[in-house]
Amino acid sequence: MMRWLALLALMSGPAMAEEVGRVGVDWTGNDIIVDAVADPLVQGVTCHLAYFDRSILDRLSQGNWFEDPSNSAIECARTGPIRIGDIRRGEKGEDVFSASRSLIFKSLRVKRIYDEKNQVLIYLAHANELQEGSAKMAISTVALEPGEALPAE
Repeated sequence: MMRWLALLALMSGPAMAEEVGRVGVDWTGNDIIVDAVADPLVQGVTCHLAYFDRSILDRLSQGNWFEDPSNSAIECARTGPIRIGDIRRGEKGEDVFSASRSLIFKSLRVKRIYDEKNQVLIYLAHANELQEGSAKMAISTVALEPGEALPAE
């Protein structure tokens, strides 16, 4: 049953974000947006991702039309009983969410890494850029209770 749910989640693509907050930060109309992102393969975990959204006026005054800053923040929490689907193991983890931050070359990603030894799910928000990598990142963890962890391989 869990593999079937995992397959359905993968076929539907990465997680969808639902805007749950928007805070104006200046007179030009720039905002900080807060999205809720439910992990499609880990039932019971929801991440809240905050990022900067540039206004048209800011884009006109700065001259950079096609790009938003890479800055982001993330916090993930247990929002119900945790059921882990067929997630990828290993240090590279797997993408949970991705959103474009420029016309072509930059995206904001959330990656899940399973720390099997410590029984923790790690969620890493980072910018992914084609040309020049960014050191801007944020991290959040969700500790698993006994019985929620994946069996050892």
